[in-house]
Amino acid sequence: MSELFKDFDFSIVEDPDFEESSVREVIVTPLLNELGYFSFGRNRIIRNKSFRNPIVRVGSTSKELLNIPDYVLEVNGKFSWVLDAKNPNENITEGKNVEQAYFYAIHPELRTKYYALCNGKEFALFEVTKKEAILYLQISDIIDNIDELKKYVSPDAFVECEILDDKRIPQAELFDYLKIQLPKPIKPKKQAAPRHFGVHGYFTKQAWNVVQHYIQNFTKRGDLVLDPFGGSGVTLIESLIIGRKAISIDLNPLACFMVSSLIVPVNIDLLYVEYEKIKKKFSRHCPSTENEIEEALNKYYYPKDIKLPKDSDVDCIEELFTKKQLAQLAYLRYLIMKIDDVNIQNSLLLAFSSTVTKINRTYHPSKSRGKNAGDSAAFRYYRYRIAQQEVYLDVLETFQTKFERLVKAKGDIQSKVDKSKIDQAIVVQGDACHLDFIENNSIDYIYTDPPYGSKIAYLDLSIMWLGWLGLVVTEDDYEHEAIEGGSRNKSSDEYCNLLSQSIREMYRVLKYDRWMSFVFAHKDPKYWHLIVNEAEKAGFEYAGAVKQSNGQSSFKKRQNPFSVLSGQLIINFKKVKTPQAIQKANLGNNTYGLIIETIESVIAENEGATLEQINDELILKGLELGFLDILSKEYKDLTPILEEHFDYHEDTLTFHIKENNKFKTNIPLDLRIKYFLLSYLKRKEKENINPKTDEIILDIMPLLKNGITPKNQTILKVLGTIAEHVGDNRWKLKSEDPDLFR
Repeated sequence: MSELFKDFDFSIVEDPDFEESSVREVIVTPLLNELGYFSFGRNRIIRNKSFRNPIVRVGSTSKELLNIPDYVLEVNGKFSWVLDAKNPNENITEGKNVEQAYFYAIHPELRTKYYALCNGKEFALFEVTKKEAILYLQISDIIDNIDELKKYVSPDAFVECEILDDKRIPQAELFDYLKIQLPKPIKPKKQAAPRHFGVHGYFTKQAWNVVQHYIQNFTKRGDLVLDPFGGSGVTLIESLIIGRKAISIDLNPLACFMVSSLIVPVNIDLLYVEYEKIKKKFSRHCPSTENEIEEALNKYYYPKDIKLPKDSDVDCIEELFTKKQLAQLAYLRYLIMKIDDVNIQNSLLLAFSSTVTKINRTYHPSKSRGKNAGDSAAFRYYRYRIAQQEVYLDVLETFQTKFERLVKAKGDIQSKVDKSKIDQAIVVQGDACHLDFIENNSIDYIYTDPPYGSKIAYLDLSIMWLGWLGLVVTEDDYEHEAIEGGSRNKSSDEYCNLLSQSIREMYRVLKYDRWMSFVFAHKDPKYWHLIVNEAEKAGFEYAGAVKQSNGQSSFKKRQNPFSVLSGQLIINFKKVKTPQAIQKANLGNNTYGLIIETIESVIAENEGATLEQINDELILKGLELGFLDILSKEYKDLTPILEEHFDYHEDTLTFHIKENNKFKTNIPLDLRIKYFLLSYLKRKEKENINPKTDEIILDIMPLLKNGITPKNQTILKVLGTIAEHVGDNRWKLKSEDPDLFR
């Protein structure tokens, strides 16, 4: 993790004594260092370079260069871009400062593609062929977007451009998809991007920077990314942000409306104009008295007689609201629907729909963050549960907050993605089992987070919002929804069949030598087994899994520590012409011992382990050694094993060996070593890594703390039975299938 501005107090930028010179030294210098201009090589920072001052003509106007640029950046002996520092109170997005930097960039002695301005609070990057900034960032947010900035103006970006411009080098040689290694886990930053945080709630939402991390790892600019379970559109939006094309598909009309309304380009000034008109009319004519409320309910649309799921506290949508809430929401919706510009109308409807999340009787406030920071019971409890202590928020104030979030989100997207690129994005309301409109072998990468079993009935739980937006869910939609249970009481077999069909469709549309990443966030290993099994049947090759935190534990996790994962595993597959099947070991009656061994090893390695750490390691071991099906059938619930053999510490949410007890594992030492070596080498094989002897011993030894700690020679002896030497004291698994008991 970068230390850029980690401990910087951004309030000092407001100090009158913080002037342009401070911006240069305190903000610009560390930023250029982070971008890579202080490293050794042919990269230079040229300060205050002077030029001849020719007259530059643009149309009928003339401009004389009166000053010199603060920074000219040079890469491999060529001028690459210009950066000008300004006072914190100066405008860097339009006006004379931008014009001045533009004329520096097009100067005959420079001719750079980019120019940028920084005033200590903001950073704006321009391309000489475009009028508006191609990247606009608050300095306080810049580290969260540093990878995006590096794509434009790091030294590597300009070197890459030179290579791509050299037609003698085929582009296929520049990006070898099959040599890509799995991404490393990163810290999730769910609230760091205005384009996702606070705009509209949804049932599951991936951390944007994790998704972007995966897309960057497996694709290059211009590639086409697909998410067939698109949800709130994080995959599509992050693909656009980093220069990819994208398709987002979801069965839920609410999800599709959210994504489409969020990304559609609008004139922000006109959006404000329409908002102010609505605000003024609503303030004047908001139905408040009993007579006004009754009149509004007779005059304006609101959802009536639309049934809710059977486990709801009330029968119909309108019972989720007081009459006053219904009347005021109905009037607000009426004002929005009168707007002629469809894009602006839909944008404001998105803010309205987000307002509905809070203006209802199921709204549960956040005890830690205040009464205005909660959410609907549908998001929190996965059912329509009336709050015991109902909270009534002001409709206009709530709508204003949601509108401001919307503007920030749109500004964030529109500052990073050209309208032409947004227009190419495809959002489809449809199911993942029928991707008929996508050609065979046309997708470059798939990243998706599918629904899991009976966890969330998305269509049932979206009824409140769909009713207000006038969106319809058909019986055919319910038939193709990949869940268990729900209002249609779908069986486990139906769910598994639908998920299997979707995997086959993903295989069909993905190009050869490309990747698919599947988010796995379920306790039950049978779903992992289903995914991997069906992926192999379709023709995919399993390439490894990555344990990825998704941030703070959810409310559901705190309620049910033994049934909900706070983190997730991301399963990665390749579509290759000759896939290798997962090698499976015959475990016989030793499965129980290996499960205990794995749990104890995780506890020993971490000096206490969470349920997620234990579950994740068991799933990976079960997958890589082929006993996941046994886990699925015989050890679906780990609770009895954990409660019998281990202590649970409530304060740390971790399991430990019972006090004064020894490790229970009685598996022979050689078998224990072989067990961990097999798993370790299989994982390294998927990463195209042949580890050295010292690396193997250092990585394996912590896993064998429990019981008798082996000597190095013992590990080497076992290693020689399943692996062979390659190159410089490195090892790889023998070509024949290793047998755990051979």
